[in-house]
Amino acid sequence: MSPTNFTLVVSFFLLLGQHAGRVVITLYALQLHADPFTVGVLAAVSAVPPMAFSWHVGRFTDRFGSRWLLAMSGLSGAVGMLVPYVAPGLAALFVASAMCGLLSAFLVAPVQNLMGLLSRPEDRVKNFSNLTLVVSFAGFAGPLLAGFSIDHAGPGVACLITVLLPLIAAALLVIWGDCLPSGTRPAKPTGSVRVLLSESGLWRVLTTSSLVVMGIELYQVFLPIYGKDIGLSASAIGIILATYAVAAFVIRLFLSALVKRFAAERVLAYSFLIGATGFLLVPFCKGILMLSLVAFIFGIGTGCGQPVTLMMTFSNSTEGRSGEALGVRVTVNNLARVTGQVLFGSIASVLGVFAVFWINALLFASGWIASRPGGDRRHQKG
Repeated sequence: MSPTNFTLVVSFFLLLGQHAGRVVITLYALQLHADPFTVGVLAAVSAVPPMAFSWHVGRFTDRFGSRWLLAMSGLSGAVGMLVPYVAPGLAALFVASAMCGLLSAFLVAPVQNLMGLLSRPEDRVKNFSNLTLVVSFAGFAGPLLAGFSIDHAGPGVACLITVLLPLIAAALLVIWGDCLPSGTRPAKPTGSVRVLLSESGLWRVLTTSSLVVMGIELYQVFLPIYGKDIGLSASAIGIILATYAVAAFVIRLFLSALVKRFAAERVLAYSFLIGATGFLLVPFCKGILMLSLVAFIFGIGTGCGQPVTLMMTFSNSTEGRSGEALGVRVTVNNLARVTGQVLFGSIASVLGVFAVFWINALLFASGWIASRPGGDRRHQKG
């Protein structure tokens, strides 16, 4: 198996554990009668470790490679999901959420940097697209696995099932991980983060990236709350979230062609516009069919946003500091996740869940307006 394919396989098991774990935690909390604010804080907790550590993880990746960071990612996720199984309760879910955040902290920047380093310039768009296809498929399978496991086996067993997924990835890395490249920078970088961003012109990319990530996160957290309010089962909610992932998967099949035909910024602008439509329509839907249709629309839109900003970040990073640049991107994205979850959890508690979807529709419309001017290709290399 080539290093690129090995990276995709390991990523799948880690991402499957991450997506399933997050949905299990949310639905378990709702079964324990947690209110929207508590659910929002619970989700925000998982964003704290990536926000705190991703920059350092990215710098470590540049120097020493990704193998053992990814193995630590798998162990963190497995230990985290074991806690609610051993000690059921809301407090255990906060521990699980934090440990799942560590899974993400040790996963995202290293695996993204790996994919960039393993790619020739002419293959980069295709390989990043393949990585995001794996993300989408894991996002499809994870919620389904979580929802059906809770409905048919209970939340405790669902946690135990989720433990196995990142452990598989960790085992693969221990046995065959030596096929992955080592670090590319022998010493610590001397420039600050501000120098890195000013040299590469990544400020605007990071701003749009954080808005996309915050929107996706809020959609995936508050849609289960809305579904629970209108009487949908855990399986039905899992199907709706899986439909979003299917749409993201479908659009990413065509992402390489879209980026080649249109400017990356133009693709990003339409991503925001379609995503805004998906947010706007949710409160008007009361059944699984209509909500699945809207989730599909939302997935078509936002499915382009993350890979496009990812490619922009890697392509414009300073040589030898790509892992660090991607780590900064993860840090900024998770800062948006933390503040977004707490802020919109408070808004939902006061104004209702409807307000979360409509305010985010306005934010995504603003992102569309801000992204429209770039009909050029200055963010694309190779």
